[in-house]
Amino acid sequence: MASVPYITEADVEGRLDWVAMAEALAEGHRGPRAEIADQFLTRGSDTLLSRAAWIDGMGVAVKSVTVMPDNPARDLPSVQGAMVLFEDATGRIVAVIDSDLVTRWKTAADSLLGARLLARRDARRLLIIGAGAVAASLIEAYRAGFPGIEVTLWSRTAASARALAEATGAASSEDLPAAVAAADIVATATMSTRPVLMGEWLRPGQHLDLIGAYRADMREADDRALTRSRIFVDSFETTLAHIGELKDPLARGVITREDVLGDLYDLVAGAAGRRSAEEITLFKNGGGAHLDLMTGREILKVWQGG
Repeated sequence: MASVPYITEADVEGRLDWVAMAEALAEGHRGPRAEIADQFLTRGSDTLLSRAAWIDGMGVAVKSVTVMPDNPARDLPSVQGAMVLFEDATGRIVAVIDSDLVTRWKTAADSLLGARLLARRDARRLLIIGAGAVAASLIEAYRAGFPGIEVTLWSRTAASARALAEATGAASSEDLPAAVAAADIVATATMSTRPVLMGEWLRPGQHLDLIGAYRADMREADDRALTRSRIFVDSFETTLAHIGELKDPLARGVITREDVLGDLYDLVAGAAGRRSAEEITLFKNGGGAHLDLMTGREILKVWQGG
């Protein structure tokens, strides 16, 4: 029996492509709907997140990661883990892929696909709220998918935004309301439990890309941002029940289930989407396991030389 490869960033460095990855996610949503299951275990602010998906004809993926917010103080990464990829018909393990590699490409490609389906085609200015690893990958992804886009960064730690801006050739701002008002696309990539993006700052025609919140106690956009927007998600199954960005306002009646107008299956099929240049669109990137599976299959294909 052939050994199972363990694939890391170094194994595919320079061979993956953001637009191709977004298209792989789109193609995955043209097939059967995924069966998805999530498990969260917590210890204070620490989280063990395990996500599994099965797509008929594509296979099975199980990704488990630990999220330890205090690890940077120990000179350790805050997120660590791996994904096991299984062949569809026999259940044979075909690869183990480093979770950082899968998550990096899945997260930013998910947002890029959402923006390509929902943002105005003439979007030229991107604001990223946050200056961590996800923000860095978003810069790459959006520049690939929206050639010539101008990128501005804002972070609660202004020095972090300035450092990432200098490293990537982006701009930075310390005036968040003004930066939001000037942007065509606003992406949030924080670990915040309280809103950092306020609806009163928005203007018609914008697209909001909400990424950071993944737990029930996390929010990045306030209620007014949601009520001013037409809301879409990458997956109904992974965003509505346990992510605070939508679970909290749904529970309080700020929005209803009917206000969530479609997921990526609907968007890719053309059954939902932007209706006018003036409306504000909001895309909640929940990053479900089916997206990990689609991303993992693309990574394996590239690793194999396909």
